[in-house]
Amino acid sequence: MNLHEYQAKELIASFGVPIQKGIMAESLDEAVAAYEKIKVDSGSEVAIVKAQIHAGGRGKGGGVQLVKNLDELKQHSGNILGMMLKTPQTPGGMEGAGKLVSKILVAEDAYAPDFDACSEFYMSILMDRDLQKNVIIYSTEGGMDIEEVAEHTPHLVHKEWVDPQLGLQAFQTRKIAFNLGLSGAALKNMSMFVAKLYNSFVGSDASLIEINPTLKTGDDRIIAVDTKMSIDDNALYRHKDLEALRDTSEEDPTEVEAKEVGLNYVKLDGNVGCMVNGAGLAMATMDIIKLSGGSPANFLDVGGTADAARVEQAFRIILRDPNVKAILINIFGGIVRCDRVAQGVVDAYKNMGDITVPIIVRLQGTNADIAKEIIDKSGLSVKSAILLKEAADLVKEVI
Repeated sequence: MNLHEYQAKELIASFGVPIQKGIMAESLDEAVAAYEKIKVDSGSEVAIVKAQIHAGGRGKGGGVQLVKNLDELKQHSGNILGMMLKTPQTPGGMEGAGKLVSKILVAEDAYAPDFDACSEFYMSILMDRDLQKNVIIYSTEGGMDIEEVAEHTPHLVHKEWVDPQLGLQAFQTRKIAFNLGLSGAALKNMSMFVAKLYNSFVGSDASLIEINPTLKTGDDRIIAVDTKMSIDDNALYRHKDLEALRDTSEEDPTEVEAKEVGLNYVKLDGNVGCMVNGAGLAMATMDIIKLSGGSPANFLDVGGTADAARVEQAFRIILRDPNVKAILINIFGGIVRCDRVAQGVVDAYKNMGDITVPIIVRLQGTNADIAKEIIDKSGLSVKSAILLKEAADLVKEVI
């Protein structure tokens, strides 16, 4: 689950991480009120207006603006609110449709009073699945695309691995600060910043925290100027307060609908729709589709309690994708009964009445023989298979 910048900042601040202060606004009136509050608190008329969408590179699309007075605040806030913001990370990139901006963050000028005395760093924390450790990635080249830094100047990108059982050690935070070229009060403050940021990563069950830039001010304070954060969906049952931060308007509407009815669905860009029970079997099914010459259009796990109603819902979700040229249903009946799935396929076919794409069904396990009989006697244009290879061959025939 991705968070907006203002949400992520509030979250890491609850763990003691110093942040650039700001106020979220959803209208021009709210933006003006936020600006007046920021102006009083900071003692400066200079502020930053930032579009709040789930994508990076907002400044490149005009979604981040410096304002020096109330008139500029009104002008830029009015322009950003309601715009379709295009960034390198929005769907289709700078040539795509962009994302609608419905929220902005009015933030203090963290670089005042001496911009030239400030330094920007890059810092992120994520999981290294290969080593089964958390890793802190950091660089002196803050404010830039870290991918370009890694490609052209890889020696400027540092990594510090943290054993999750031991936790982040004090010598590691000092090492990070030292590698960033800091000393004195700045080194001490950076060490504390890293420690608190790591605590927020672990404490919120995050899968990613990215602070770019991490700012050293002229008086050696270290603060998070921008924050990108993703929470592990599988851990949200432990964080009901964080689950409430989900902004479904930023997510694929089909994936949102699937989640609401208990389906695990991820849209892909292929031409063969998949309906499977179990994540492992779903991955194997996607491999089979690729080997047959097709490309999976989605990942869809109906789970272990698939019934006729859920199968019909899965059909409707898959068929919303205009790229789908065939549907492969691959069910191994362990917990779920194959005859229930087969009945769901037949019911969905009759209820929807507009299924024109070929359907290949492979049902194995509990009541598979009954399921095959239900399919065969339905009179529907549904092809059945026993082996995975047979299913793959049938997919190859119809796409």
